[in-house]
This record gives sequence, C-alpha cells and structure tokens, in this order.
Amino acid sequence: MHTEFYALGKVAKEPCRKLDVFPKPLGVENVVLRSEEVTSLCPVTGQPDWETVIIEYAPADLCIESKSLKLYLWSFRNEGVFCETLAAQIANDIAVACKPHWCKVTVVQKPRGGISISATAGASQDG
Repeated sequence: MHTEFYALGKVAKEPCRKLDVFPKPLGVENVVLRSEEVTSLCPVTGQPDWETVIIEYAPADLCIESKSLKLYLWSFRNEGVFCETLAAQIANDIAVACKPHWCKVTVVQKPRGGISISATAGASQDG
C-alpha cells in the first residue's frame, strides 16, 4: 500500500495542523512520541510557555508520521492556549487522525513564576 504524505519528503517552511498517517507495521502494539521543544503562549498574558509533550497510543491500523507531527506541534507556537487545553486538543487530534484503540497525551509545562503544570488527556475510538 502506497501512502501519499503531505509533509514527509517535502520542504516545510511553516507549521501545519495536518497529521499524516501510515499503515501500522505488523507486531506494533504501542507507540510513544516525545517532544521537548513545544512552545505556546499564555492565553491571558501572551507570555511564552515551553512544554514537553508525550503522546502514547495503541494503533489500530494507522500510525502518526513524525515529520507531520513536528509541523503540527509547531502550529501551537503563536497560539494562546492553557496547558490543559493543549493536552486535550492534541489527544483529540491524534484520535481523529489515526483512530487508535486509545491514546494518552501528557503536557508538562516548564516552570514560569515557580510553578510547573502537568496535564494528561485521553481519547479512544473503541468506545
């Protein structure tokens, strides 16, 4: 099965909310994707926030392609969003894109004003 990718193999000059997928390889049960380079803005003050995003999922038939994920995460750079909302948005978008058995997204916001925040959200296509 040939998959046409939006991002992979192409020059990327801007962020994109499209997540590319590919068929799950035989035997793969769980996938963990981690990025420590995610940034967003506080929706109230506009101050920058730096986050680590950990995405865990059990693929049913499809997996998320990593270059498209990098562009997707980049798309939050200039967006005002609370840490909790970011976790829920990413979990929902992963669930829509690859329809996993389950997925869990943890966002750990680096300390600002001495306080760090960690939020976890989940989504499932199995009901």
